[in-house]
Amino acid sequence: MDQRLQLCAFADEAGNTLEEQIAALKDNDIPYLEIRGVDGKNVADLSAEDAKRIYSRLGDHGIRIWSLGSPAGKTKITADFSVEEERFKRLLEVADLTHARCIRLFSFYETAGDPAYFDEVCRRLNRFIELAKGHSVILCHENEKGIYGDTAERCLQLHRALPQLGCVFDPANFMQCGVNTLTAWELLAPYLTYMHIKDCAPDGSIVPPGDGEGHIAELAAKYAKRGGGVMTMEPHLMEFVGLAGLEKEGDKSAVGGLKFASNREAFDYAVKALRRITQ
Repeated sequence: MDQRLQLCAFADEAGNTLEEQIAALKDNDIPYLEIRGVDGKNVADLSAEDAKRIYSRLGDHGIRIWSLGSPAGKTKITADFSVEEERFKRLLEVADLTHARCIRLFSFYETAGDPAYFDEVCRRLNRFIELAKGHSVILCHENEKGIYGDTAERCLQLHRALPQLGCVFDPANFMQCGVNTLTAWELLAPYLTYMHIKDCAPDGSIVPPGDGEGHIAELAAKYAKRGGGVMTMEPHLMEFVGLAGLEKEGDKSAVGGLKFASNREAFDYAVKALRRITQ
């Protein structure tokens, strides 16, 4: 793999417990964790004591938390935003205690790209930005199905309106919204903070990196050419603890067609596939 690219992972796809996640990261020589779920808890539900314990244990093994894979903004635009604000304050505390560099977030369900929601989406995202002032984290918007920023054009709208907002680029999510990933890259590369690595077949199902039409190898090369940075593995090749909670109500991920004996085996396979196409 190009030395300008650094691997991170959602290790909850390899195992539920912290120890399983540490083992998967170490065995695959991945130095960074994007923490989303651990020991049965979502990152938004971690206590201060949990955060301190996790940070210490990861440090024992030379692993750092790159980002909080938070659910912030993954709620309906009609929901009481005060609840989101309180949860986000707890996420900021976890970020401080774990020295996370980033917090990923979303731009709210039931907006469907409707321009009538743009101002309210920006107001809410800007409130997250205001709350994060004084904390050493970058807030990064991820493109996701069903939220305002689902297409590259609408993501661009958000980044232009909120220049403090970083960008998480997820190829498979774009493909599932009918967006060509190379076109999306040209629009969003100036705002890019880091990438998620998840590939997609034409039918919308998730496949190992390089097996789909997300142009993963080409995107990684473009990323390296502009200086590189962190790429977070998000294989989605098997159901895992917490997957259902990541989807909009009524949706279901089209998890890959390959058969694996365990989540760990699927995780290892995806990492090897990425390294093979980025050599």
